[in-house]
Parts: sequence; C-alpha cells; structure tokens
Amino acid sequence: MGKANKIKGDLEDMIELVAIIQVLKDVASNKFHTLANRKDRFMRFGESFVEFFRMISFSRIRHPLVSNDNPATGIVVITSEAGFMGDLNTRVIRAALAEQAKFPDSVLIAVGKKGAAKLAAPGRNMKVFEEIEATGYYQTAINIKDYLIKEVLEERLGKAIVIYPWSKNFLVQKPRVIKLLPCEELLTKQAEFVDAIERVIEESDPIDIIGYLADMWLVCRIYEMLHDTAISEAAAQSQQLEASLQKMQKEKKGVQMAFNKAKKGDIDKSMREVFTSRLMTRR
Repeated sequence: MGKANKIKGDLEDMIELVAIIQVLKDVASNKFHTLANRKDRFMRFGESFVEFFRMISFSRIRHPLVSNDNPATGIVVITSEAGFMGDLNTRVIRAALAEQAKFPDSVLIAVGKKGAAKLAAPGRNMKVFEEIEATGYYQTAINIKDYLIKEVLEERLGKAIVIYPWSKNFLVQKPRVIKLLPCEELLTKQAEFVDAIERVIEESDPIDIIGYLADMWLVCRIYEMLHDTAISEAAAQSQQLEASLQKMQKEKKGVQMAFNKAKKGDIDKSMREVFTSRLMTRR
C-alpha cells in the first residue's frame, strides 16, 4: 500500500496542524471575551472620578493641560506588536499620516516597534516608546503621560491626539482617533455637577487640583486605549486563525478523499495481484 502510505503521512500532518490552529483560535477568542469583560472597570473608575467634579468649579481657572491655545500637536500612534495585525497596523499608520497632514506643526509619538518602523523616515520628528509588552501596559501609559505633560508644561506641545486599533465588536476592528489634550472633557464633566455642592473648603490650590486630576485622567485614558488595542489583537487573531482553519479543513478534506481513493486503489491492486498469482499457481 505504497501510495496510500505516502498520503497517510500528509493526512496525519494535516490533522495535527488543524488541531493546533483550532487551539490557537480558541485561545484568541477566549482572550477577546476576557479582556472585553474587564472593560467595565474603566467605567467604574469614571463614575468614581466624576465625584471629584462635584466639589469645586474649575471653569474660571486656566491650566495648560485643560485649556491651551498652543497649536503644536503630538500625534500618539499606538500599534500592535502581536501577529496577524499587519493590516490593522497599516490602517492605523495611514490614519496617523492623514492626521499629520492636518497639523503641519506636529510630532509623531510612536508606541510600539512595528509602528515606529513603518513611520520612520529621514528628517521626520518622532518620539518612540518601544517594548510595550516588556514594560507593561500600565507603566507604558505612565511613561507616555509623563512625556506629554512635560512637553505641554514646557510649551513644546499644546495638543495631543491618539490613533489606535479599536474593536467595535468581535468582527469589526478599525483605527480610532481620540482627542486627548487639552483635557476639555474634564471641564465638560465638571459643568454637570458644579452646582451640586455650594460650600467647599479648598485646602489646595485649584491649579494643583486640576493638574493632579488631569494627570490621573490621562493615565486612565491611555491605559484604556492600550487595553482596547489588546482586545483588537485578540479579535483580529481569532478571525485570521478562523480563516486559516477553514482553509486547512478544506485541504484536509481533499487529502482525506485522496487517501481513501489511494487506499481503495492499493487494496484493488493487492487483490488483483493475489488473484493473478493464484491463477499462475494453478497452471
């Protein structure tokens, strides 16, 4: 059964490969749902954070992190370091370059080695944050926040926007553009609660309070965006593995049919050889 044995080896390899891809797909799908379910902690933080704004009115106080007329813009570009993310990373880069065209006086801030490699160009002003996984998402968020605050306070930047991979749902991932600085959203939220409490003892300077709240808010927002990037990674990986799994299963079916056909042919050949040998023996 020579021919069947040769195809059998290919079939066994195919079966093992399909099993491996299935496991990887299941892991990616489980990771997506696990990370998506953790998103509610950002909502809980936001609800607690809003309580600070019930205490004091900040509308008459100017702080460069909250209200800023400096046109210099930092464009934070978050890309994924995971596999199967080439297409989405490319779309994020395109969106970042489109935003850069809107802000001539801008600085690119690449978060991730793959994004930095794609954005690298002679003469391009760019800040890079690499080794996201080694550094950790939270520490990376702090590092980005520290850099942005330093640049704003030293008047080298006035605004910041972020482009990152965002998963609308399990099937749809796309680049998302978010305005990060100035933190005008803080004043918008505060205006909703300013009349709730009339008398508050201010032990700290309101400028310092705004600075502290903006610092905390920036870390949370950047960390949430990195978390969203991880969700997009899991969704994209699961979809790519699903497509590969379907392709491999189709090929496996073809190899299985070829094996069955070869096995039947080998059996028929053996039977003919036995029948012929018996006829020769009788003669």
